Amino acid sequence: MDEKLKEAFHKAYEGEAKAALRLKIFAKEADREDLPQISKLFRVISFSEEIHGERALRMLREIKDTDSNLKESLLSETHVAGVAYESFIRLAENIGDATASNIFSNSRDVEDGHAKLYDYAINHLLGERETTYYVCQVCGYVSDGILPKVCPVCSAPREQFVEFK
Repeated sequence: MDEKLKEAFHKAYEGEAKAALRLKIFAKEADREDLPQISKLFRVISFSEEIHGERALRMLREIKDTDSNLKESLLSETHVAGVAYESFIRLAENIGDATASNIFSNSRDVEDGHAKLYDYAINHLLGERETTYYVCQVCGYVSDGILPKVCPVCSAPREQFVEFK
């Protein structure tokens, strides 16, 4: 693929991914404000943006077989936890912003947990069983099969977890 086209598809993917996430968050806010039709509009357009992002990823040939996708995801999570978030934490600490440092620290710890889940799946231990996941809505921590009483990363109560069967 032409390098300029590749760069354009990368930018398209990044923009669409950001838009999809932003719109999902906007939909939650509209729900909180009891505006269901506006929430629906945000969710619908978010879904559309996801389609655009997927098309760009497919053109970039970044979607492969599941084993390759798991290995790529493990590498990405490991990098984000070990490199990106560490530098974000240092930046927040140097500025003296304890809240930002805490958010980045929580995210780093959660990303490390994601890497462990991918590693577990890569070793084919996941395919042999069916599991339920619980995700903390405060920090994103993922629990495999057990609903914690409190989040081990941010101490949110169990009511803050969403169940994925």
